[in-house]
Amino acid sequence: MVNIQEVKASKLIDEVSEKLKKEDSIKKPEWANHIKTGQDRERRPKQEDWWYKRTASLLRRLQLNPGTGVNTLRTWYGGKKDRGPAPERHKKASGKIIRTAIQQLEEAGYVEKAESGRKTTSKGQSLLEKTTNEIKSQ
Repeated sequence: MVNIQEVKASKLIDEVSEKLKKEDSIKKPEWANHIKTGQDRERRPKQEDWWYKRTASLLRRLQLNPGTGVNTLRTWYGGKKDRGPAPERHKKASGKIIRTAIQQLEEAGYVEKAESGRKTTSKGQSLLEKTTNEIKSQ
C-alpha cells in the first residue's frame, strides 16, 4: 500500500483536483463566486479552481485523519484574523464550504460517514493512492 505522505501535499492536491473537475457530482456552487473562505480572510479567493483544490484537500485530510468532523476541519482551515492594533486571534473557516464539499464527495462515493465525523471510502483511498503512484513515477 502506498502512503500518501510520500509525496508533497501541494502536488497531490493539484493532481487530485484535476481529476475531481471531471466528476459530474462535484461542481462549484454559484454562491462560491461571491464569498470569503473564512472570517480571517479579507477577500474571496483569486483562483478560479479553488473549490476543487479545497475539495481535494478535504479528501486528503480525511484520509490522514479518519473520523474527523466539520468543526475540526473548520479549525484546521482557519487562520489568524488581523484585528488592527489588537492582538490577532484564530478564527475558523467557513462551515458551509466544508459541509457542501464533503456532501459532494459523499455523493461521488469518495467519503462516507463514520462513528464520529467522516472517513474516506475504498474508492477515495484508491483515487489518492493511484495519484500518489503517478506522481512518484514522474
